Amino acid sequence: MATNHLLEIKQYGQSIWMDNLSRDIIQSGELKDLVENQGICGITSNPAIFEKAIAGNVIYDADIEAGVRAGLPTYKIYESLAFADIRSACDILRPVYEASNGLDGYVSIEVPPTIAHDTQATINEARRYFQEVGRENLMIKIPGTEAGLPAVEQVIAEGMNVNITLLFSVDSYINTAWAYIRGLEKRVAEGKDISKIASVASFFLSRIDSNIDAKIDDKLKKGVDDIAQQAKLKAVKGKVAIANAKIAYQEYKKIIESQRWQALAEKGAKVQRLLWASTSTKDPNYNDVMYVDELIGPDTVNTLPPATIKACADHCDVANRLETAIEEAYTLLKNLKDPDINIDLGKVMDELLVEGIDKFVQPFQSLMNSLEEKIKVLSPV
Repeated sequence: MATNHLLEIKQYGQSIWMDNLSRDIIQSGELKDLVENQGICGITSNPAIFEKAIAGNVIYDADIEAGVRAGLPTYKIYESLAFADIRSACDILRPVYEASNGLDGYVSIEVPPTIAHDTQATINEARRYFQEVGRENLMIKIPGTEAGLPAVEQVIAEGMNVNITLLFSVDSYINTAWAYIRGLEKRVAEGKDISKIASVASFFLSRIDSNIDAKIDDKLKKGVDDIAQQAKLKAVKGKVAIANAKIAYQEYKKIIESQRWQALAEKGAKVQRLLWASTSTKDPNYNDVMYVDELIGPDTVNTLPPATIKACADHCDVANRLETAIEEAYTLLKNLKDPDINIDLGKVMDELLVEGIDKFVQPFQSLMNSLEEKIKVLSPV
């Protein structure tokens, strides 16, 4: 039998989660098989994933009709569908959660992307989601915006598991890590247990390279006569996201060596793992599993869409590379400031955060619209 490289990766201390959820894979038994036999030990979802799952899929019609008969508004019907799928997925992953002592086995659901800049609304929705879904192995997904981080701190202090999403810059990751730590410290100050709380920091990858590669291609198209400048620009393509992630991991190591973290670890706190997100390779000229192969290392998670899961199971080249070529990573990011390249990484990261929220708001609103159309069709005359 061919080697399943997903299972190999676990031996290096990295967990593979799936970035996809639908009722089809729950009811068909596909999800159960992925968990029991393919090494998948967690699931993330987002509004774009739910739009793809629910819109135009008759598998949800009976529940939509039930919601219509109950007089529920569109948003509540959406929640009833999403929460049911999340609960089912949590139940399938419960054995992983128990066997790993709460390290893995989580299912993430995102608070509405329309409240990404509202701290109190985010806290309120996180509380409600956690209570209504009613599963210990639920993770509440909160965007790592300026308003999101105080919400993360409060939600952690209240004992909920949190997946902080849409992190692009190393600084945004560091801020996220300290928000987690402050939340745990608050909980300790209240005399409460912190050993059962888990968190991941979802650090995005391929979108960074797509943005920077487009900028480089634009410069080259406009005409660069100097051969040395051309070489500098081409040397950066497809390299920034992985370098950025490796540097973020170095910051993770510094944080867990700090006295503040060590004091929490002594009380049973779990490390907030870096989770590599946006890991499907967008450029067909690049290796289709490069965001997996290059970032395998301990105390991390990689969340993969179904196509990347299949590709990785088939041909990932598994080795611990997360702490290789670190000096080169720092040099690469420093070189972006070279006048011949002239790319402002901070500005790119700010652009990506705004775009990232839009990419979730749009499918969320599209899903609400398609649900409304479906409700009209299924409503009794």
